[in-house]
Amino acid sequence: MTGALLVDKPAGPTSHDVVDRVRRERQGVKVGHAGTLDPFAPGLLIVLLGRATRLQRFLLDLPQTYLATAR
Repeated sequence: MTGALLVDKPAGPTSHDVVDRVRRERQGVKVGHAGTLDPFAPGLLIVLLGRATRLQRFLLDLPQTYLATAR
């Protein structure tokens, strides 16, 4: 299995928690992610599977945008 999963990560779990869950569900498949999200921040996490994990180094340099609301 090779490809990318776009995971809408809620606030709470870490990026590592999400990757661990995918590893358990896809036993034997190499799994990685293209950038860490703060555990308190929801957002899009790119999870890479199989040979697609080789693309990680290119994806880490992409710009990231954060949106915050302060009161």
